[in-house]
Amino acid sequence: MTRPGLDRRTRCMTLIVLAALNRMDELAIHVRAALRIGLTPAEIKEVLLHSAVYCGVPAANAAFAVADRELARDGGSD
Repeated sequence: MTRPGLDRRTRCMTLIVLAALNRMDELAIHVRAALRIGLTPAEIKEVLLHSAVYCGVPAANAAFAVADRELARDGGSD
């Protein structure tokens, strides 16, 4: 069960936190979850692009690699 304070789409901020903490295995799980709750591949990529400013480009690049792998696995495209 989730807490009512944030809507499901706002919870995508978890992707940024996991990128910043270099938790790439966990990020893969949350990319798949983001797709299940209705985020598009383009929205996921936009969230990760936004993370580059605050987490650093190397962290964002690693996160993009994980997301690209999961999106390809899911068959998703922009």
